[in-house]
Amino acid sequence: MKTMTCRQLGGACDHAFHADTFDDMAAQSQAHVRAMFAAKDAPHLAAMEAMSVLMQNPATMIAWMDEKKQLFDSLPTP
Repeated sequence: MKTMTCRQLGGACDHAFHADTFDDMAAQSQAHVRAMFAAKDAPHLAAMEAMSVLMQNPATMIAWMDEKKQLFDSLPTP
């Protein structure tokens, strides 16, 4: 099981996610973001705004996702 933080995944805090796959890690991160959006957490809202800019260019978004997946893949499994 690998661990990444919200910040490592483009977010705004050090909340830790634990998963065996990148897809599971991404799902946990998305659930966290939804909760932070509902709470109107200002740092997370700013991170979401930055992400929305990335999402406007599909090639940029794919490159960003590939980078995060490579980071996940590079992490040791305890």
